Amino acid sequence: MQFLRPGWGDLFEILLVAFLLYRVLLILQRTRAMQILLGFVVLSVLYGAARLFDLILIRTLLETTFQFGAIAALVIFQPELRAALARLGQTRMIRVFQRLEGSRVTDEIIEAVERLSAKRIGAIIAIERDVGLEEYAQSGSPVHARVSAEMLTTIFTPYSPLHDGAVLISGDLIHTAGAILPLTQSSIPDRSLGTRHRAALGLSEETDAVVIVVSEETAKISLAVGGRLERGVGGDRLRQILSGALPERDIALATTPATA
Repeated sequence: MQFLRPGWGDLFEILLVAFLLYRVLLILQRTRAMQILLGFVVLSVLYGAARLFDLILIRTLLETTFQFGAIAALVIFQPELRAALARLGQTRMIRVFQRLEGSRVTDEIIEAVERLSAKRIGAIIAIERDVGLEEYAQSGSPVHARVSAEMLTTIFTPYSPLHDGAVLISGDLIHTAGAILPLTQSSIPDRSLGTRHRAALGLSEETDAVVIVVSEETAKISLAVGGRLERGVGGDRLRQILSGALPERDIALATTPATA
């Protein structure tokens, strides 16, 4: 009956586990993994009901499924686990260097986008955040080069092999070029929006990526976040979002609907 008399060590363990679970839920809440996690919860409830009502077939099938659940979870949640481990490994000193590197990447992206806009060269650039873009990177060509304005401008130069697809940026690296992104299935009354804008909206609906589009027809810069599109974005606005000056919730509210 020792569990009825918890000590300080037990209370500490309970608080530590509760804190870790809370942090995990914070990481998962804005990702597609949260939906998968809810699916596991539903299966667990179903398994409990099968044991309660002695549904042998359903219980056997679920027990077989749960035997491989740990391995399946590692595969399914790989992007989220990578992001979680990266956050746990961040010390204050590392964060200072990351801010400096992030500032350099932001400057290079903005310079490239402004160059492309001035020359009326179409482009679409997706910046990876918490949700991994590996699924979409498989449709393009790996680059793995440091982000630079010269490299981005070269990739989108007309008639180059990769200028039609999207560039995917992960951290300070250009991960992939020429990637094919999913088009939005939402109704868009504005017929002036081309394939790049629809692809930007589609990716922002499925992930938390920040997607920048340069229109070759109007030379305007657009920004897609959270399934919403803001057009006519300037350098200051880009810097504000890419540098993380705005909280994630404010970014979504600050953008305008694509239907506007």
